[in-house]
Amino acid sequence: MSGPIVVDSVAALRAQLRDWRREGQRIAMVPTMGALHDGHISLVRIALERAERCVVSIFVNPTQFAPTEDLDKYPRQLAHDLDRLREAGAHLAFTPGVAEMYPAGFATKISVGGPSSGLETDFRPSFFDGVATVVAKLFLQAAPDCAIFGEKDYQQLCVVRQLCRDLDLPVEIIGAPTVRDTRGLAMSSRNAYLSETELAVARQLNVVLRQTAAALAAGADEASATGDAAEALVRAGFRKVDYVAAREAVTLAPWRRDRAGRLLAAAWLGTTRLIDNVEISRG
Repeated sequence: MSGPIVVDSVAALRAQLRDWRREGQRIAMVPTMGALHDGHISLVRIALERAERCVVSIFVNPTQFAPTEDLDKYPRQLAHDLDRLREAGAHLAFTPGVAEMYPAGFATKISVGGPSSGLETDFRPSFFDGVATVVAKLFLQAAPDCAIFGEKDYQQLCVVRQLCRDLDLPVEIIGAPTVRDTRGLAMSSRNAYLSETELAVARQLNVVLRQTAAALAAGADEASATGDAAEALVRAGFRKVDYVAAREAVTLAPWRRDRAGRLLAAAWLGTTRLIDNVEISRG
């Protein structure tokens, strides 16, 4: 098939989607920052199962990067991304520039409480304000019927769901299972930064998380289990562990054993920060 329609302005995006809506077609959106991998493509496939038309946004959002983070070196490969979207069957790629999303004089920020508290926010204080603001803009620009987000960024998924509930945004948020390589490493655009030696270490993150989640499900003390997990990651070769934490699956409040749980972690491998999470089974 031919490649997706590519538009870089809000006006062109709305014009195309208006035509599809007049035809009675349901629209699904997959927000991304590009550097598309198999995890992103799995989201596109789910979108195509849920709607007649799939819109993928490709925008490296500067408002979710702190001044010390990797905005400038974040991988940008639009031609490759469009090839992948063509192969996957996406219908439209929205590729705005920074000036289109944040024109001169832009002065609005959306801050979501609840599930944004702690975890990532303890280390990236402005991150979820940037995520919430850009996602709200994308939803207002495209007005999709549903949007697909990967569970790999689990706290982000919870924040987006809270955003839509609180602001009455009529978008169904669909969480998609984390896509992993054959040895369990969660797909991430930042994996491109890792050497082969570092990739071998990175694959221990999922191993340690699954072992720890199993121990918690079997009754292990939470503080001891998560502390042991952090030590195991350092022994495996991670430079620093920001957190290993058990949370309630929906609210991300402190975990209670009678509630569905999620074990989340963030750790540094060299200069690359990786995140992952797994379910804590209730037996």
